[in-house]
Amino acid sequence: MKRNVLIASLFAGSVLAGVAHAEDVGKCGTAPQDKWMTEDALKAKATEMGFDVRQIKVEDGCYEVYGIKDRQKVEALFNPETGTQVGVDGDD
Repeated sequence: MKRNVLIASLFAGSVLAGVAHAEDVGKCGTAPQDKWMTEDALKAKATEMGFDVRQIKVEDGCYEVYGIKDRQKVEALFNPETGTQVGVDGDD
């Protein structure tokens, strides 16, 4: 009996983890890189939004903006085509 509960729990956990990962993959869009806004354009947009941008990186199809906002260090995720903020790294 305990074995069945354990197997069911492991299966449910793996399914839920897969769903969460699938959501992460698409949140930044699927546009080819030649359609992305430039890093300079994203920096300007983030600055208008109140970020003191220190660095911009690309990871998992997102622009990651490292900087300061409201006196706090942040790592914000942006859609590279639209420049829309889609999250803060560490959000689930």
